[in-house]
Amino acid sequence: MVALARKTLIYEWRRFLPAVVAVGFAGLLQLLQVALVLGIFGSAAVYITGSSGDLWAGYPGTQSVNLGRSIDAGVEMRLRMDPAVSAVEPFHWVDADWRGPNDTGGVSVFVSGINARPDGMLFAHALLPALRARLNEPDAVIVDKADLESLGVGVGDSAVINGHRVRVVGVSSGLRALGGVNVVASLATAASLDTDPSNASRMTYFVAKLRNPADAEEVAARLRGNSAFGSYDVWTAKDFARRSQLYWIFDTGAGAGVLFLAGIVFLVGVVITSQTLVAAVIGSIREYATLNALGVGVGALRKVVMEQAFWVGALGLLGSALLGALALALARSRSVPVALGPWATVTCLSLCMGLAIVSGLAAMRSLRRADPATLLR
Repeated sequence: MVALARKTLIYEWRRFLPAVVAVGFAGLLQLLQVALVLGIFGSAAVYITGSSGDLWAGYPGTQSVNLGRSIDAGVEMRLRMDPAVSAVEPFHWVDADWRGPNDTGGVSVFVSGINARPDGMLFAHALLPALRARLNEPDAVIVDKADLESLGVGVGDSAVINGHRVRVVGVSSGLRALGGVNVVASLATAASLDTDPSNASRMTYFVAKLRNPADAEEVAARLRGNSAFGSYDVWTAKDFARRSQLYWIFDTGAGAGVLFLAGIVFLVGVVITSQTLVAAVIGSIREYATLNALGVGVGALRKVVMEQAFWVGALGLLGSALLGALALALARSRSVPVALGPWATVTCLSLCMGLAIVSGLAAMRSLRRADPATLLR
């Protein structure tokens, strides 16, 4: 019976091709949706994932890294006093308005003031040491190369941030932020761009490097909540990144829309695939009736239909995987934020295989017509 299922697929491939295309297209949409969701909402934590720090200290209750508030400078001393901490760096966040040399209007930007040393932790995975050293120049800033057009500048051009003139000294990849454009500057430049003079000696976050990163959870619990150094909280980099991403996915309502769209894609795929398989079964109903008349039970015929559904799903997923890889490569070449891990890929492909199996179960109902009596009509 299994050989019969495969031979039927090969011989009647035109009947099953629409079902294969439906499964493949549904799988491709699921993969691209998940990649975009993980890429777009993952960029909300680019400040954390792009850095090499193990702990982040910030204002208590901060839901996302872009919603930070200034904390007392004494928190830095508290972090340095812990024997497990090997280095501490401040992070100065400034919400600002960008005015480019061209007529691009005002652009909302996030200025990230970081330590410009070559071994700095902040944006260690996005800025090469030579590029990082350029931030030591007066009023120097670095932006993501994908944001040059929206900012209306090129490397070497000048612009105005909060009424202060700056110069773009370089570009990099991996700096794009969710909700605005990220601009990286030195701590001194960021302080000059802050319109609130009370924040001159206060930082938004302090990032710590541990001697043993495996102790991050334990050290964070030990450092958390010492009121003698002001009001602050400490998170591991992994927890703070997840916290920021979940905020954008669920608390902003954007994630609910994506999940709803994913459900619609799955339902449409089930309807199209099941109807195609039903039509293929009905088209071969006389052959199934003949097999039934020869003594092949309905249970064995159902196995044939489910085997066909499995191969339809497998071929569809193969096509969606190949097309998805090409689409993701194209997206990355165009600086589109996409990210797709192995677990997310397996989940999407499993859902689409489930789509094919559900469609096969729906098509089995058509075998009720495989009555040998139909051969007499």
